[in-house]
Amino acid sequence: MTVTTHLRRTMLWSTAAVTLILSAGGLTPALGKATDDVSVEQGTTPMDETDLTGPPPGEVIITPSEKPEKRFPFFDDSTISAQLRTFYFNRNKYDHSNSEAWAIGGDIAYQSGYLADLIRLGLVGYTSQPLYAPDDRDGTLLLAPGQEGYTVIGQIYGELKITDGIFAAAGRKEYNTPYINKNDIRMTPNTFQGVTVYGTAGGTGGAPEWRFGGGYISKIKERNSDEFVSMSVDAGATVERGVYLAGANAKWKDGSFGAANYYSQDIINIFYTEAKYALPLREGAAVKLHAQFTDQRSTGDDLLTGSSFATHQWGVKSDLVLGPSTLTAAFTDTSSGANMQNPWSGYPGYTSVQVLDFNRADESAVMLRGAYDFSNHGMKGVSAYALWVYGMGQKAPAHNEDETDFNLQWTPDKEGPLRGMSFRVRYALMNQRGGGDPNQQDFRIIVNYDFPRS
Repeated sequence: MTVTTHLRRTMLWSTAAVTLILSAGGLTPALGKATDDVSVEQGTTPMDETDLTGPPPGEVIITPSEKPEKRFPFFDDSTISAQLRTFYFNRNKYDHSNSEAWAIGGDIAYQSGYLADLIRLGLVGYTSQPLYAPDDRDGTLLLAPGQEGYTVIGQIYGELKITDGIFAAAGRKEYNTPYINKNDIRMTPNTFQGVTVYGTAGGTGGAPEWRFGGGYISKIKERNSDEFVSMSVDAGATVERGVYLAGANAKWKDGSFGAANYYSQDIINIFYTEAKYALPLREGAAVKLHAQFTDQRSTGDDLLTGSSFATHQWGVKSDLVLGPSTLTAAFTDTSSGANMQNPWSGYPGYTSVQVLDFNRADESAVMLRGAYDFSNHGMKGVSAYALWVYGMGQKAPAHNEDETDFNLQWTPDKEGPLRGMSFRVRYALMNQRGGGDPNQQDFRIIVNYDFPRS
């Protein structure tokens, strides 16, 4: 089948899917906060947007009581939010096999007020159910293995207020850091079990705003699972180990700098650091500079791969912002020590895109990206981007690859009849250079709905 024929058939399927979604009222949410950086790939967490608080996602539909004097803040300050999501996914792979499914689901979240201004509780349930899921096209990660639906209590935790700016949490919860994050690019996010302390400081009178935190994460619920498993088992080891993490970030008007470390005994240590700086040019224009570095190495008895390894990747990125346009160029380079690992998150590398991460040993990659917001042209809330990544450095039997992505997104006006909704269409074409030059394609439609506040 030619690329053109496959694309035409995929577009027909996509149009049908959108029509069915809208006619059935199938809606959905973006389960969690989107990044503020338009050049960041969905599912990744920049260092300056690290967030361990993990507030309930979506628009609050049951709000706290507005009584001047609240008799029972634990109940009076409680909030409930709910979201719906429907997702169509179709990937045609290099070997001509196909993964395809259409699912519907979402979440409902509850968070109490503070009891004695000291402790509050949170609970979030998630579900993903098949609408179209052929048995011979498994592997989309929208559903559990075997194209099965699932329902899970993904978050259930207690949060302790130590001071107005420092908190502690225990239980099952959502976290967002560069190498432990929700990776919310399917139907439901990753969530984690552990104990953490986190907080903020500064940010007033021109002082830098500090975010800091740390703790111990013992288990993860992967994005298409209803079970929590050991962090080390999820990474690929046969023994059970958790992960100690600690990090801090300072953010000021024109820049930020931060670092985080993740240590799992006998498994792996990951160190990550990132810096950003913005240079204003004129009104509505700026150059944003980014740099990142990751070091990864085995620890203790080397139980992840059975042998010692050490590797690293560095990357640089520049964004030229011109009003509604953003032009991005990026470069990453991975050492020869080993492939980079990212078992508990989306990969934070600047050239990690819709499908490929470009983080194999000895692999370098260049990315060019253009994004545009059409709001000033009578299409409020409509934005699009296109990007191209060219990978190099691989030697036989491995092959170099490149990826081209297209993304179109519409978030209707919050005051209009479609408030709470968002629509997104994504397409990726990957080419393998060598071995017959095969290609694979990835097509996605996501419709999100946050139940609006009444």
